Amino acid sequence: MSQQNNKGEAAVLAAKTRVLRQFRIVFNSIKSHFREVERDAGLGGAQLWALSVIAQSPGIGVTELARALDIHQSTASNLVRTLTSRGLITSAREGLDRRGVALRALPAADAVLQRAPQPFAGVLPDALASLDAQTLERLEADLAALIRVLDTDHADPQEPLGQP
Repeated sequence: MSQQNNKGEAAVLAAKTRVLRQFRIVFNSIKSHFREVERDAGLGGAQLWALSVIAQSPGIGVTELARALDIHQSTASNLVRTLTSRGLITSAREGLDRRGVALRALPAADAVLQRAPQPFAGVLPDALASLDAQTLERLEADLAALIRVLDTDHADPQEPLGQP
């Protein structure tokens, strides 16, 4: 029986090693893409994604930007502040009551977006978007189990990966 236990333990150890290596591949792909974004575009990954959304949706508001990026509104506001200070977007009050803020890309944003590597949203969101629903559901359940084992309560699921 102990030989069978040893085989089972070896199989679990081998599986843990393979999964760890898979996580390394995923994380290193993400890090590599963000380094490429910083080098080619001069922006962080989250900044580039926000800029691309604003360029594709002239007049978008901060709330809609936050929703599009699945981040907190305060994080979106910080991204907007950075992009505005770099001269890539404008932020102007619009609407009947002038409370809404409309964001628009400036010509300098076109140059940044043209030299930036694709996908603007990052390699992980792009890869996830290409998976079928059944695979996503399995992945969600398996990652939820891993997160439970990690017993973490300080990780913010709405913090962008490409945040500098």
